[in-house]
Amino acid sequence: MRGLQLCLAVALAASITCDGAKRNGLYSSILVLKVNNPSPLSRIDEPVVLDVRAIKEKAPTFNPKAFLLLADSEEIASQANDLDADGQPEAIVAVLDFAPNAERTLSLRYAPSGAAERSYKKRSYAELSIKSGGRFVERKYVGGQFMNVRSLRVPREHTDHSEFIRYEGPGWESDRIGYRFYLDWRNAIDIFGKKVPDIVLRSVGQDGFESYHQMSTWGMDILKVGESLGIGSIGMWLGGKAHRVSTTDSVFCEIVLDGPVQSLVRTKYFGWQLGDGSYDLVSELSIIAGSRITTHSLSISGDPPNLCTGIVKDPSAELFFAKGGGEWGYLATYGKQSLANDSLGMAIIFRQSDLIECTEDEHSHVLVLRPQNGRLVYHFLGAWEQEPGGIKTKQEFVKYLEQTLQRLEQPVVVTY
Repeated sequence: MRGLQLCLAVALAASITCDGAKRNGLYSSILVLKVNNPSPLSRIDEPVVLDVRAIKEKAPTFNPKAFLLLADSEEIASQANDLDADGQPEAIVAVLDFAPNAERTLSLRYAPSGAAERSYKKRSYAELSIKSGGRFVERKYVGGQFMNVRSLRVPREHTDHSEFIRYEGPGWESDRIGYRFYLDWRNAIDIFGKKVPDIVLRSVGQDGFESYHQMSTWGMDILKVGESLGIGSIGMWLGGKAHRVSTTDSVFCEIVLDGPVQSLVRTKYFGWQLGDGSYDLVSELSIIAGSRITTHSLSISGDPPNLCTGIVKDPSAELFFAKGGGEWGYLATYGKQSLANDSLGMAIIFRQSDLIECTEDEHSHVLVLRPQNGRLVYHFLGAWEQEPGGIKTKQEFVKYLEQTLQRLEQPVVVTY
């Protein structure tokens, strides 16, 4: 691989083809991009999103099915995302480090036609694993073996603890942290704390529900969700209470992305019944390599009065609510609130223009938010002290949140 990278570097410097590298010969066309960090912050594993339409305006022959992305002549992990599965990727995603106020040069090498496989170390992952070969008996799945699937229309027989879905729902992770949500009437999001940077979800829950509630070499389930919103779960604020997505006509869940850089879980809830309304809701949960943050993108029909999200209440945790002068604010808690009896920080990052009120009910600290034209985006995160290089004090957690807001307020700028 080092020889191949050297060959690529020579090709870029001298605009020639390296005869000894078949792969490099394939990617014979070059487009140069500039990416600027406009802030005084150092950025590690900063997401860089390249718009394929903008690329094709500059390079009409660009082929998102056969390309390499290089930073300063070194190949970096990247992936092409086709979110609507029409065969035409909309974006290329990578992560890159930046010094304060620094500019990086990226090179796209591509083949004008054809397709080519690329392989990179996985730093993100998403899965949905169900049992096959058995059957439901009184809403319990008996027999069978777990197998990963790309999608699932949730059977009507399925409920909580039916032993049909491994760890009870889909999971997604980066090399920093993992999450899951209960794909049943609870529809709440939970946290897997990770002590290692490896992809671990493939092995979680293979032996049942109990093992991941005990500390292991990789980590454990670190959040008690109960009747709360857990971390970042969807709800609606009605009658002084947060109501999770519970009663629906049907639910369809799919793994849309499972890439080395970004992974995404999409869930469609049809006929969510609440109060006098019925709503169709689409949830997209995505995570990027090197990040603790899950981005939650929602679209909903039926003109709801609001959507809400929040964080489970814990008497051991201190509550923070910050509204700065910019676009984003946060609701956060920090303290010895993990199931490992150690420090865990949790936060929801929201657009201030979406905020109706910050409130609470018996179980959760709640943000009541206003969808704009049926759409809403917010971010949520957990920061566990036992993760590699983990945050270990309240002061470190608040600093991390403030820097996260600054990164959102001043995203990197791509010049094509």
